[in-house]
Amino acid sequence: MTTRATATAGDAASATTRFTAHQDLALDCAREVERIVAALREQLGGPIKRRGLVVGMSGGLDSSVCAALAVRAVGPRRVLALFMPERHSDPISETIARDWAEQLGIPHRTEAISDALDALGCYARQAEAIRTVVPEFTDAWKFKLVLPGDRLHSDRLNVSALVVQPPGEAERTVRLTADAYRQIVAATNFKQRVRKMMEYHHADRLHYAVVGTPNRLEYDQGFFVKGGDGLADVKPIAHLYKTQVYQLAEYLGVPRAVTDRPPTTDTFSLPQSQEEFYFSLPARTLDRVLHAHNAGLAPAQAAEVLALSAEEVERAYRDIAQKRMTTRYLHLPPQLVERVPEIDAHLDGAGGAESR
Repeated sequence: MTTRATATAGDAASATTRFTAHQDLALDCAREVERIVAALREQLGGPIKRRGLVVGMSGGLDSSVCAALAVRAVGPRRVLALFMPERHSDPISETIARDWAEQLGIPHRTEAISDALDALGCYARQAEAIRTVVPEFTDAWKFKLVLPGDRLHSDRLNVSALVVQPPGEAERTVRLTADAYRQIVAATNFKQRVRKMMEYHHADRLHYAVVGTPNRLEYDQGFFVKGGDGLADVKPIAHLYKTQVYQLAEYLGVPRAVTDRPPTTDTFSLPQSQEEFYFSLPARTLDRVLHAHNAGLAPAQAAEVLALSAEEVERAYRDIAQKRMTTRYLHLPPQLVERVPEIDAHLDGAGGAESR
């Protein structure tokens, strides 16, 4: 008779074998591109019924790969690339995005959004919140939000702090109140929502669909704004780990100016990495930890193949679970008092729907 302990040990060994065999997340890029392209064509011709694709290009890895996949799916003349810089954007972002769009032969246009953000009070609301903790703050100062460093070796709470830099002076880190933090984030989210509004304007104008660009790490961990970059008609790389997106980038010929660039939020006036703002580890490491978690490995098992301690893996696992819990709201469709069966049946027949 197989005991529970024996079965559990067998399951664990099987999980470790499965994970170890694929721990580098190696991808058959030619096959994967073919699969994604076929899916995009089917989605456009089927439930979505649109004739082209709009891609907001940031100069980052994910949007660059999505633009190349869009071209493979519908051809360059039926893809529109949008560059949507604002006051705090790094100017190099648009330059890199434009160069790649031109290599792909995609029609493109710049839609600067600073005036819209000004009208909405994005910058004024950010400054107002900052001045509640730094009264002398002015628009000439630079700033960003950061999480505590070295969270892999500490049980400290993930409480964001504010970093400010007066002109010509060193950076200063300041504690935030909960109200100030929420107002800064809420005001900053205008940026993603205005960009998405612009994408849908052009999608409606051209009878195109909007491409969402999250990778699996971002999609799983809720690294997006609801009604902003979380909103799209198709999400061609949401099933792929960031490591796999890098592999696709090389296969698709994405320039080194994109692939060598460290992942950044490009959201605040001070340069900011994604680890500072949201993730506990560099993307390539967190990819493998998330992959181990998804494969069902216990922290001690994962530690053996990840070159991390069991305690480090356990902390990373807790962070993954916490982010899934706190960002569940972002994945939820609108909640109804009662389902509408006729619409449910219609959506089921069209392949389902996801709303944000």
